Amino acid sequence: MTSEIIYLGELRTLSTHFQSQNQIFTDAPTDNHGRGEAFSPTDMVANSLATCMLTVMGIKAQELKLNMDQSKANVTKFMGTDPRRIVKILVEFEMVGQFSEKDKTILERTANSCPVIYSLHPDIEKDIKFNWL
Repeated sequence: MTSEIIYLGELRTLSTHFQSQNQIFTDAPTDNHGRGEAFSPTDMVANSLATCMLTVMGIKAQELKLNMDQSKANVTKFMGTDPRRIVKILVEFEMVGQFSEKDKTILERTANSCPVIYSLHPDIEKDIKFNWL
């Protein structure tokens, strides 16, 4: 098993990752009857895209002996209605380090082939931007 999720009431859940015992709360967003005091489930989906992309880039950077420490991603999720769903995820990377043009191409291609991007419905627009600092 990967995780256990407990419904705590008042539109809040607590997820426990079995291997590490790390925990994550979710809360319904304020625009959908919640308090917005934690990531919403759809926030987690959008966040998962960026964390997956950074992780696979990190794996590739290790292989290439590149340092991308302190690089970050800013994530914006756009919701649609009828049915309520994610319609777009904007991920803006701020890549910190010394990278050649070849390194940048390899890392961008690696990011755009992460498992989460392939797992998202094709109707969800993925707007991915890289800023090389």
